Amino acid sequence: MAIGGNGFSEQGLRRLREVLARHVDSGRIPGLVALVSRGEETHVEAIGTMRHDGGAPMRRDTVFRMASTSKPVSIAAAMVLVDECRLRLDDVVDPWLPELADRRVLTSPGAPLDDTVPAHRPITVRDVLTSTFGLGMDFTALGKPIMNAIFERGLTPNLPVEVPEPDEWMRRLGELPLMYQPGEQWQYHISSDLVGVLVSRVTGRPFEEFLRERVFEPLGMTDTGFHVPADQIDRLPALYAPDPATGEFLVWDEPEGGRWSKPPAFQGGGGGLVSTADDYHAYFRMLLNGGTHQGTRVLSRPAVELMTTNRLTPRQNDARTALARNNVHISFGQGQQGGWGMGMAVRTYRGDYAPIGQFGWDGGSGTSAYADPVNGLTGILLCQLGYTVPNPAHLMNDFWTTLYQALDD
Repeated sequence: MAIGGNGFSEQGLRRLREVLARHVDSGRIPGLVALVSRGEETHVEAIGTMRHDGGAPMRRDTVFRMASTSKPVSIAAAMVLVDECRLRLDDVVDPWLPELADRRVLTSPGAPLDDTVPAHRPITVRDVLTSTFGLGMDFTALGKPIMNAIFERGLTPNLPVEVPEPDEWMRRLGELPLMYQPGEQWQYHISSDLVGVLVSRVTGRPFEEFLRERVFEPLGMTDTGFHVPADQIDRLPALYAPDPATGEFLVWDEPEGGRWSKPPAFQGGGGGLVSTADDYHAYFRMLLNGGTHQGTRVLSRPAVELMTTNRLTPRQNDARTALARNNVHISFGQGQQGGWGMGMAVRTYRGDYAPIGQFGWDGGSGTSAYADPVNGLTGILLCQLGYTVPNPAHLMNDFWTTLYQALDD
């Protein structure tokens, strides 16, 4: 997976800037930072402002809430432990996560919480790392008893219920049955938060502390963490969730006094990180380089290959495939990559300009980060707009189209 390619054409990069600027000039995107790299060439655009009504300009070092784009980065902590044989993929998780022992499983996804059967087998590390342990965010089951219970217990980052500290989070998770048998089906998000708890309990250290020592510091990711220090808070823009009916810019999270202004009770690997374009570039370049960064090995090459190739059987992926294709009018084309590795999507078919093998993920706060080993390229797009409106998804779609049309070979 060596980085290759001949870079980008000047005409293609001009078009990239023009398309991105068009989104900002429309008034629908307050500001953005985009980074594209190929071989030894890196190109950055910072356009617009930190607030929708003006304010400081976006800069290359602006800090963004990464939302679900946290998933591809936080999984690296678990893979370090697999590399060191402190975890085995097919270990049962019970010694570290006893709250998940002796699981009950709903007779159907919409069944009452007490309508269950015993799990066929225990949950394994592999189930957790591949998002198939049996419980997760299921957008086809909204309003059903299990999803209501997940929201009510604060098991996902949903306002106004705060996510509790890890041991209490595990206790609440352990009260619920699984939706599916372990290993049966891919489900979103909760497993990524569970990875952080697993890493913390295996190492006996806070998740962020281990991530920082083993991933962030070797990569020089000095602006990545689970909150923004007070003396850096001016680098964090307001986060908006526009009214879907009127387009009015409603503030989802303010920088000062907001959810990322202080260390959280729960360090959520599924969506809690803040970071910058350059920090994420270092991480995805490391993956493209087979686990090394500037001569330092962060992950083994086989670990990277395991993370960045599809791990799901067609049956495990059926629901995700159906969700992406049948709800394209709601998802605006996002999430249709086909496969899932560990902590990230992996393209298993070519439905747009990106080739099979591209890996990465998007975040609901307007973030997108992927790497492409076929063309040796990385793209990072960061804005501060939630998916209550289609504008951030349209911006992402155009970013990736113009990035690929800018290839010069």
